[in-house]
Amino acid sequence: FYIKALLEQKYGIRRVEEGGLRVITTLDIEMQEEVETILQEELVKIQNLNVSNGSVLVTSPSTGEILAMVGSKDYYEEPFGAFNVATARRQPGSSIKPIMYALALDSGKFTAGSIIDDSPVVYQIPGAPAYRPLNYDNRFHGPTPLRYALANSYNVPAVKVLNEIGVRRFIDFAQQLGISTWDTPERYGLSLTLGGAEVKMTDMAVAFGTFANYGNKVDLNPLLSVEDYRGKVLEKYSKPKGTRVISEDTSY
Repeated sequence: FYIKALLEQKYGIRRVEEGGLRVITTLDIEMQEEVETILQEELVKIQNLNVSNGSVLVTSPSTGEILAMVGSKDYYEEPFGAFNVATARRQPGSSIKPIMYALALDSGKFTAGSIIDDSPVVYQIPGAPAYRPLNYDNRFHGPTPLRYALANSYNVPAVKVLNEIGVRRFIDFAQQLGISTWDTPERYGLSLTLGGAEVKMTDMAVAFGTFANYGNKVDLNPLLSVEDYRGKVLEKYSKPKGTRVISEDTSY
């Protein structure tokens, strides 16, 4: 259904429904079946946390190929089976922090060794309650190197760094890395770095793929070839060059 929707955008519904297109995707069927099994197993392990659904996306960062996509734990199970979580908007939690820290490093204001004071702070926001970020362990850890704050996913240092580099700048940077859903900047504040704004898993794959590619952004590509019923090639995969969006040093 993901491929069908993409083809309809490119060629129109009628051609997709009636045109006899021959489509070869990037899906690795053995990996797909294995990932479906893994998702089922992992959901059983965390039943006690009231987690009822899940999704998996496996890509090749250097080529953008989608090797496996599992949209939900069981397509045929109501009420969420036919819903593709991989392309839905979901809060990313702390998985968004590396993108914010990448901007901090790329800006030249911070290094991996920069010391951030993990201590109580209150932000007064006009028209809203005061914002007091807390760490997941409800403790403060004092002067903390940036690399350590990231590795331990501390919330307070992340908020302090974002406050220094700017929310609007972070939004623009994330969009350069592939985040397409932050389309109402006026809604977002410092909680953005803690996962306060929704993203798509497909976009996160592009952003994290950029780290894997040492700063080269490569868009996802799920198609190897498309031919019409006469055998005419409508499109054929060629390895993308990508776009440099962050430095090699920051990615490393």
